[in-house]
Amino acid sequence: MDFALNDEQKMMIETVRRFIAEELKPLEDELETNGELAKEKAKTIYRKAKNLGLYGMNMPETFEGVSLGGAGLSNLDRILCEEQFGHTSDYLIRRAFGNVYEPLLHCKGEQIERWLKPTVAGTRTCAIAITEPGAGSDAAGIKTRAEKNDKGWVLNGSKHFISDGLWSDFFLVSAKTGEKEISMFMVDKGLAGFTLGKDQKMMGLRGTPHVEQFFDNVQLEGTALLGEQGQGFKLAMGALNVVRLAQVGARAVGKASHVCELMVNYASDRHQFNTKIGDFQMVQQQISDSVIEINAARWMVYHAAWMLDQGLDAREQIAMVKVYAAETLGRVVDRAVQIFGGMGFCKELPIERYYRDARIYRIFDGTSEIHRGVIAKSVLKKGAVLFDVNR
Repeated sequence: MDFALNDEQKMMIETVRRFIAEELKPLEDELETNGELAKEKAKTIYRKAKNLGLYGMNMPETFEGVSLGGAGLSNLDRILCEEQFGHTSDYLIRRAFGNVYEPLLHCKGEQIERWLKPTVAGTRTCAIAITEPGAGSDAAGIKTRAEKNDKGWVLNGSKHFISDGLWSDFFLVSAKTGEKEISMFMVDKGLAGFTLGKDQKMMGLRGTPHVEQFFDNVQLEGTALLGEQGQGFKLAMGALNVVRLAQVGARAVGKASHVCELMVNYASDRHQFNTKIGDFQMVQQQISDSVIEINAARWMVYHAAWMLDQGLDAREQIAMVKVYAAETLGRVVDRAVQIFGGMGFCKELPIERYYRDARIYRIFDGTSEIHRGVIAKSVLKKGAVLFDVNR
């Protein structure tokens, strides 16, 4: 087993890290204060990222003989970048690096030119719409329906908590097409009967809208069906698995690493009773526990990504990553608030923002409780293969 990063990976990490430090970090306070970023600034960071080849890196260079312009990264290389993404704000990640969902690789024929290519290029933006008021972690419990007619499909229902819904111009919408059948559709904003509801304001993730959606007899073309009829739940779960590993697991590790560095620096500089607070054993324990847990979470993330690159089934490993990385982030930022003391609770420093942003990681894309249930059922079914080497 070789745990060393090669020169290309080191260069890639350094490029992403430098871009975040120079282009995105200076925008964080404005985004946090105003709750939004001027559209021209958003377009500028997109153009700069695109010029460096940092947009849509999870997409292939070519698809079905068509040039897409993606970076074609392996799962592990993508994870290395996603960890760096965790060092900045969700909204800035979306604008600079894109949010291109893997189910779009099921596009075919005219769908490639209409939806896939412009999304990889960043000239169109996409969000995924699965969650409903009565179907959160239970993605199969949706009520939104699509029925066939002579023009294609008619869509009725509603969604909520749809991230980036105000910015995106089309959506991957899951809908029932039978009693026990779910399909996925590409639904353009602006279609008759498709309306956006309120932006549901959140405790954290400032700048990223989370909107309601309502579909009232929305007429979809036949080409709006993504993949095959009845394949929607599989597409949704495949997308969520990637999100859990990359956008939750890897970014949680990156965010925890960033916070831990701030915590270490503060403990080295802050004095009380004529002593650096980093010399107090109780502070040292909080720092050491954070370092241990960050490293453990990181290797869990890397291992799951490696499994995907080997063509192995990593669903249980990704569920473990989702739980452990999210909860590690929560513990690390909580310790940071404690070590920073009153300043950690003050908006003058970003620690309180990191604390608010971290809380959602244990909820979105499947709560910790749901994933623990999945893990337990798998272990009871498969046994020691999930926790013992070479079984």
